[in-house]
Amino acid sequence: MAEARSHLVPALVYAALSTAIVSSLGMLLVPTISREMDVSVSSAQWMLTLNLLVGAIATPVMGRLSDGPHKKRLLLVSLLIILIGSIIAAMAPNFTIFLIGRALQGLSYGIVPVTIALARRYVPATSAQAAISSLSVTVSTGIGIGYPLTGFIAGLFDFRFAFWFAALFVVTAILVVYRLVPGGADTQSTRTSFDYVGAGLLGLGLSALLLGISEAPNWGWGSPWTIGAFALATALMTAWVRAELRLEHPLINLRVLRNGEVMLANCTAVGLGAAMYIGLSISSLVAQAPATTGYGIALPVFWAGFVMFPLSVGSFTANRMVRSLSHRIHLATLLPIGAGTMAAAGLLLLFAHSELWEILIGMLIFGLGMGASYAAMPALIARSVAAQELGSSVSFNQVLRTVGSSFGTAIAGAVLAAPMAPDLHPTGAGITTTLAIGAIICLAVFIALLIHKLATRTAHVTDQRN
Repeated sequence: MAEARSHLVPALVYAALSTAIVSSLGMLLVPTISREMDVSVSSAQWMLTLNLLVGAIATPVMGRLSDGPHKKRLLLVSLLIILIGSIIAAMAPNFTIFLIGRALQGLSYGIVPVTIALARRYVPATSAQAAISSLSVTVSTGIGIGYPLTGFIAGLFDFRFAFWFAALFVVTAILVVYRLVPGGADTQSTRTSFDYVGAGLLGLGLSALLLGISEAPNWGWGSPWTIGAFALATALMTAWVRAELRLEHPLINLRVLRNGEVMLANCTAVGLGAAMYIGLSISSLVAQAPATTGYGIALPVFWAGFVMFPLSVGSFTANRMVRSLSHRIHLATLLPIGAGTMAAAGLLLLFAHSELWEILIGMLIFGLGMGASYAAMPALIARSVAAQELGSSVSFNQVLRTVGSSFGTAIAGAVLAAPMAPDLHPTGAGITTTLAIGAIICLAVFIALLIHKLATRTAHVTDQRN
């Protein structure tokens, strides 16, 4: 039993890497999918937006189910659905079928909350916080590995082989989970009814909101369709909040937001999730765009994947630093540090993205900020909520991170589509504007966190004097 427990965290990390591998099939391959399936770059962005939308819906559902007794079964079924999606995308004869496969792959975003719930349940308390932090940054660390692999495979063969590789990786993850993760029902979990109404309202509300953002450039921001989509989203999300607050066991326990540290982590997740995907997607586009665009570096997909490798190095380094400093520095302090680091990366990419070395440095700094922020967020939540609510609470943070990422890709696609060049590539002005939005979001989050930190410190000093 002790030997099995010693292999549990590596097994969970390996399963969580499936999210990184699937994510690497998105941003890097947008230009390739645009060319191979004869759609515009802005249309190809839907392979990101739809994937993230499904992830935003699936994550709270999987998070709530992970609070139940069948954690291992949930993880295996989810990996099986991701495998089916990978096979469909690899064999897709057209863009519509391809999007169906990408939608099924969206369940990968719910894998991390499930692995965190398993770690909290089976890892000894003395090692649980380190395990949770490692699992939280697995995606950002793994992206730096997944992107080069995807670029290598797609460059040597074609994009379909990259999806076949993802399918093969998921198969190995299924075998690892089946062999090393404890099976049977979790006798310590609570058995409650599932909140189908909450899941439906949240899914419909997020869908309407992202549809409005993504299609506004085509419909017009003041058109009845756009206004109607935003109004419908507002009504559905309002109904969802009211429904969640009335239930004893909701899909997401919004009452935990009353805890200041949980609220801090969740608000940060939205902003940094949006900024992260804006920075990563635009960097990937710039790296592969032809030199004739005026901003492109014209890297083939074979080499473009290595642009993200510094992100993995930075994220891994920051995670190790967080683990060693967590006993000396308050985790809430790491959030403004991480946000400030990401803001520095956003500003660097805004003003310097015409050379490869500039993007590489920007990705390294981005990784450092992501690693610090993403390691701190779930750890703050884990120590602030009851064990029975951990899966739901951490999954809500993951939802907000995924929702932020969805907004980031939708905003990027909308801005890039507005001034599209005749060759269907974004214009230099569109690239600069999108990078500016990402940098502003990072700065806004950093300033908000800094003000909160100073206000908290002032209040603490005042209380001590009184």
